[in-house]
Amino acid sequence: MVLRELSLLLLRDLRDPRLRGVTLTSVKMSDDLRQGRVFFSHFEGRAHAADAIKGFQSAEGFIRKNIGRALGLRYTPQFDFEFDPGLENAARIDALLRETRARE
Repeated sequence: MVLRELSLLLLRDLRDPRLRGVTLTSVKMSDDLRQGRVFFSHFEGRAHAADAIKGFQSAEGFIRKNIGRALGLRYTPQFDFEFDPGLENAARIDALLRETRARE
């Protein structure tokens, strides 16, 4: 639910150029829904992750307000944003496998 709402915010409302190319991969929320860790990947890889985190931090108040309102939460959650290397690692493994097959 939180992932969906964050994704919609990213698509519709967040205009920060540092967030272009960002894809949200997962969200892990605490049991009381007061803390959340948002994992994302970036189209251009790890090199742009720090800029994306700064973009998220800059929009944190806007994100918290809209997520709290959309989900009807009593307390608006605090979010930490973290780069998810999973897609980047998968692409690297895929490239290695293709290279190995090409050698055979």
